[in-house]
Amino acid sequence: MGITRRDLLKGIAAGAAFGAMGFGARPGRSEDEPADPRFLIVIGCFGGASLIDATLAIKRSESKNPDTLNCFDDSLVTQFQDSPLRAVDLDRPEMGPIPQAFKAVQSEFVGRHKREMMVSTWTRTSVNHFVGQQRAVTGNDAWRGRTLQEAVAQSYGAAFALPNVHLVGGVGFTTRGLDGSLPSWAFGEQVADPAFWPLSLDGVRGVRGAPDKSLVEKARALRDRLEAKSRFGRVFAGSERLAHWQHMRGDPVRAIEAQNLVDKLMLVADGPKYPLSEFGLSTSPDAARLLEAFPNLQSDPLEAQAAMAFLLLKNRLSVTVTLGPSSNVSIADGVEISLGGGGGGGGGGGGLPEGSIRNPPISFDFSHQAHRSVQAFMWNRVYRIADKLIGLLKAEEWSAGASMWDRSLIYLASDFGRTKGRPANADEFGTGHNLNNGVVCISPLVNGNKVLGGVDPDTGLTFGFDPQTGEPDPGREMEEREIYAGIVHAMGVDTTDSGLADMRAMRKA
Repeated sequence: MGITRRDLLKGIAAGAAFGAMGFGARPGRSEDEPADPRFLIVIGCFGGASLIDATLAIKRSESKNPDTLNCFDDSLVTQFQDSPLRAVDLDRPEMGPIPQAFKAVQSEFVGRHKREMMVSTWTRTSVNHFVGQQRAVTGNDAWRGRTLQEAVAQSYGAAFALPNVHLVGGVGFTTRGLDGSLPSWAFGEQVADPAFWPLSLDGVRGVRGAPDKSLVEKARALRDRLEAKSRFGRVFAGSERLAHWQHMRGDPVRAIEAQNLVDKLMLVADGPKYPLSEFGLSTSPDAARLLEAFPNLQSDPLEAQAAMAFLLLKNRLSVTVTLGPSSNVSIADGVEISLGGGGGGGGGGGGLPEGSIRNPPISFDFSHQAHRSVQAFMWNRVYRIADKLIGLLKAEEWSAGASMWDRSLIYLASDFGRTKGRPANADEFGTGHNLNNGVVCISPLVNGNKVLGGVDPDTGLTFGFDPQTGEPDPGREMEEREIYAGIVHAMGVDTTDSGLADMRAMRKA
């Protein structure tokens, strides 16, 4: 018996159910695009990305409490002559209890992008993962509860087929906001797995022996007439939800199908494992360049998310995408891990080969077991994804010589910070959750090459800044709603009547 579409889907999905197109889809009409759309990329740093392990690193020689503070030997901290930003480079034989060597070189990313990097300090209101993640994108309900993604989608996404797409699941960074007054298409579309999600964007493509599309449209029209006469249809004829559902499977579905998104977004390569051509499908024209940027996209969920994020932006389907490492461990293909200790193939001493663990359990939150190495590893991981996305967007022209990156912003969102101390002179140690931290934004739209606020080298605690001038203010702590306001203002979102503070210091002069 030959391979069927079900077999194909099972092979791609590995038994998972693929995510259906959500209710927020919009017909794509390029003539209706705003003159100056801007693009928001949220990279969620699950588990607490600590800024004093990255851009705000403290040198041992600067602190009065170097033995018990999370600070670094001076030789490990890179400072740049023309920038207040810092970087930490670590080369470790293991990641706490994970016997895998790794190299983390933050200085390459910061050195390359520092002029478009902005650090803004803040103090959070919860150390609960889900709540902290939600508030990282709502500013603690700063604007009637709408998320940053929803605000950007509402402002720029009306003409885009899928304005707001969430490529990572199970995190608070992608939950729907509270503002029910927004149009339904501004809410996020959840993607279960970027590798096979494109198959859900057409009701016929990839079905062997499927009837002609014109017959399918006639069947859909008959279905609609029969449903209206059914008992269910009569009982719920006045339901707004039913009317919305019936609308969404009409013109918006046809508009999405007309754009041939299955082929534009397909990351899976045609071949014996996934014989796309047998089903009239093909791999995305951008697959080769994406594989060069993200060589592990077939086995690393974060790289697959980043590849799909670029395709959604490049094909002018979305104005905001959300991705990021989840709480799940990610292991390279072919690596066997034994609970008895050690792993197969190289590494010495029973250790794992470098690159075996792509994502540690619970991501940044594995700092509970091994703070210093996990923070270094995860910052390096997130920076690398951001770096590749920036490079791809810089190479993609928008119009009149301007690139897509010229109108984009990457927000590294974290649920909270980490505790600041360590056992006396410990080189590795565990940390807990802490309200005090900050955020990193990378964009030509922000006040780049800046640290807004600062850090006390004796306590590791960050402090605030003047919202207008950006001058450090050691007596002030920045609130979540203030940083939220600064990001939406940098994105050029109209916040009239929002009640948001003017965070002039966060916008490019």
